[in-house]
Amino acid sequence: MISEKLLQTRMNSQTVNLGGEYDIADVPHAQRLTTSGTFVHGNYWADTGVFGSENTSHGCVGMHDAKGAADPVTPAAQFYNSSITGDVVEVVNSGDQTVNPANGLNGWNMDWASWKAGSAA
Repeated sequence: MISEKLLQTRMNSQTVNLGGEYDIADVPHAQRLTTSGTFVHGNYWADTGVFGSENTSHGCVGMHDAKGAADPVTPAAQFYNSSITGDVVEVVNSGDQTVNPANGLNGWNMDWASWKAGSAA
């Protein structure tokens, strides 16, 4: 679930315990999915051919974008402009683990029995 929207933000791998792999001062159209630092965000530094066909991320979902968040017709800009805080984002066919429900606003990824079992009702 989108918990925060940032037109541009700095992303530094040291904040997510990945050493000095990256430090990008102006990541465009960033939308936070987890407390631990998973985002859907724009990417202007990769070749457009990688999107949808290669895993070049350190855990985020990258979408083609323009530097400075300046082009409103890029996929990242269109997604950013059509999303609101609270929207559920489902990533399919990634081969990665399901996000722990305690890692942000992610109760949406729980089955009903688990949700009810944790309820105060």
